[in-house]
Amino acid sequence: MTAPRPPDTPVDTGSPVHPLKSRGGWRRILNAAGYSWQGLRAAWRHEAAFRQELLLLLAGIGLATWLAPERWAWLAMVGSLALVLVVELLNSAVEALADAVSIEHRELLGRAKDIGSAAVMVSLALAALTWLLVLWP
Repeated sequence: MTAPRPPDTPVDTGSPVHPLKSRGGWRRILNAAGYSWQGLRAAWRHEAAFRQELLLLLAGIGLATWLAPERWAWLAMVGSLALVLVVELLNSAVEALADAVSIEHRELLGRAKDIGSAAVMVSLALAALTWLLVLWP
């Protein structure tokens, strides 16, 4: 249950939102696609781990196409590698944000970076386990 709105709080009248907030429709979709492309380019340019994991994904697509016994297995194998890439992108975003806040050692920023790194490690372990189970004789 939400708390009642104080009487002096403005009511949403459908007027334009803050200029930094996104708008709806096709323009929002095109903007989001552009921002996503910028993020992929930035990850490629600045993150060696992203480049390595992207190459692993591309090689994995070829290997899974050749090795996977069924379509579901191919999806599990490639999906597990794609998940590694997604987690790496999120980890890179956390690291970039932490570095933007401060390049000095700060315990909480260091912890955030370590936790992001742990998430990448867990996703890599999941990918390895997935491939092992699919290819187990």
